[in-house]
Amino acid sequence: MLVTGGAKRIGGAISRIFGESGWHVVIHYNSSGHAAETLAGELPSAETIEADLSDTGAGIAMIRNFAAKLPDWRALVNCASIFDPDDVAALDPETNERVMQVNARSPASMAQAYLAHAKSSAGRRVIQITDQKLANPNPDFFSYTMSKYALDSTIAMLSLGAAGPDDRVYGLAPGAILASHDQSDEEAEISHRMNLLGRRTSAREVAEAALFLAEGHLASGQTLFVDSGQHLLRQRRDVIYLAREAAEA
Repeated sequence: MLVTGGAKRIGGAISRIFGESGWHVVIHYNSSGHAAETLAGELPSAETIEADLSDTGAGIAMIRNFAAKLPDWRALVNCASIFDPDDVAALDPETNERVMQVNARSPASMAQAYLAHAKSSAGRRVIQITDQKLANPNPDFFSYTMSKYALDSTIAMLSLGAAGPDDRVYGLAPGAILASHDQSDEEAEISHRMNLLGRRTSAREVAEAALFLAEGHLASGQTLFVDSGQHLLRQRRDVIYLAREAAEA
């Protein structure tokens, strides 16, 4: 399997659990080469690959090269993502271009290339990492959220038009998992409990869900939410800011 952004954070957790479960893991990275090599050295069977996903051609070339190299490539997990803030009232073109490229266009193009060229004796799996914001939108991180909606829209289309009868294309939508943007660990501890269960969802839970999708039998086109029920709420702002507002009240 190959996981983009697979060196650190949620991608790193996905790489680790697949490796621990007996998969050969290809860890993609852009600027986290040391972390990727360190993680690969800790897994039973792993290798690393560098590619800048702000360049669509680089992502497609990476997929085509591995498709020619790997005789049984069963899963592609697109986890690499940019989480930059911008304003719902004034879209920033530069931020939007960068975020849409890495979060939507590249993973969609890589999924297409994978389904066109990769070989597997047991069916192929594409897992697109989206976000619980799909069901619980708020006006913060405007371009990021737009990009995840765009990526989500490709899941059904790829399932219907590009996947073979033994292939599956899935979405995996985490909630607030790790400290992000400019959060402190203390802020994350508060904000990440703003869900129906009042608990922090771990990166390992998301990784376990990815493994389930890769090895299980859900029908193609489905999205699995792993967020302790956060997507069932209606939150008027991102939990980063909701927690800060509560602290200031």
